[in-house]
Amino acid sequence: MRSAKLVNFLATGAVAASAAVFGAVHDADAGQKVHVLVFIEHGVGTAAQAQPYVDKLIEAAKSENGWSDAEGKYVTKRTQADEYIAANKPEFAIYSLGAFLHDHKSLTVLGVAEVDTAGGRKFHIVSKSSGDLAGCKGKKLASSHFEDKKFVEKVIADGAFSLSDFDLVKTKRPVEPIKKVIKDEATCALIDDAQYGELSHVDGAGGIKSVWSSADLPPMAVVAFSSAGDAERAKFKASLSKLCAGAGQSTCDKVGIKSLRAADEDTVFGAVIKKYDK
Repeated sequence: MRSAKLVNFLATGAVAASAAVFGAVHDADAGQKVHVLVFIEHGVGTAAQAQPYVDKLIEAAKSENGWSDAEGKYVTKRTQADEYIAANKPEFAIYSLGAFLHDHKSLTVLGVAEVDTAGGRKFHIVSKSSGDLAGCKGKKLASSHFEDKKFVEKVIADGAFSLSDFDLVKTKRPVEPIKKVIKDEATCALIDDAQYGELSHVDGAGGIKSVWSSADLPPMAVVAFSSAGDAERAKFKASLSKLCAGAGQSTCDKVGIKSLRAADEDTVFGAVIKKYDK
């Protein structure tokens, strides 16, 4: 898989959007340090690879907006996100859907980020030997997405299957579930749209096909923590739709952002929140 390209996108695309917005938010609070968390659960590559891009973008945003200090943090694991939140009390973040649902009760939705190649908008069960979902049940199912059972069963599957229907093969790296199927170490694999889109670039994956797919899921959530005041949140939300318009469109295009826009929790995420919480 083209992990370097995806890591570059995840680090630059999401944080560039965040950094640009925060300039509008913190003009009145120039003495405060701005903390930005970008939590792309199961993101391709490592945080060490992505962090330099985050640092450069935050430094540029600090210079342009006259911040006294600012910090961005890219993480792919919940333990990392929890540690950063506890230590730094960030004001804002961009969350991938599964991570947002896990933490949604402590977050306020301000908008959404529509991005290319980040994954998580649709999930597939793929196989080279089974022709349908029924053919995968009772067999080994490989995935890097088993961490949150509620998210898999209630949101991704939406009643189509339970994890107990399979012999689970837990993997850590995005390409590993595909390789398990190639090597016949698993009959099927649960992967997201980013992984599915890379099948043609994995040696030996030519015979692997989708035998089941989820409904289309909401995009990444742009959120505020309790540490951000009401005025800051309002300014942040109002600025979102302007970032990828006019002169900002070319910048958004280069980093793979299709749009940033203000949104309410109920409108975009209400249905999946109900499924996750029931």
